[in-house]
Amino acid sequence: MIVYQKSYKLSMEIFHLSAKFPKEERYSLTDQIRRSSRSVPTNIAEAWAKRIYVKHFVSKLSDSLAEEYETEVWLDYSRDCNYITLEIHSHLMSEYDEVRKMLISMINNPSKFTK
Repeated sequence: MIVYQKSYKLSMEIFHLSAKFPKEERYSLTDQIRRSSRSVPTNIAEAWAKRIYVKHFVSKLSDSLAEEYETEVWLDYSRDCNYITLEIHSHLMSEYDEVRKMLISMINNPSKFTK
């Protein structure tokens, strides 16, 4: 699925960017942004595994969407703390906007993806 591939790629971008965050952020911002960004594709994979049950499928996609929104907030913090540039922030937010739209479409039209 494209949404999985895109969100996985984004989580890896965030991993590499966050490696440059200050050490004092290791157990706060760095940990949180990595966790939430990794949860997006992880929950998509779990949704796919549960696609024979529409309600479970939608529930896991909903979890993925929540993690996507959380990641956006951590990206805002990263920008406001000057850990990432405005350009990088805009790029990541634009990419996550696409992920969000795909997730919302899947949530609203689960029959296209479920058995």
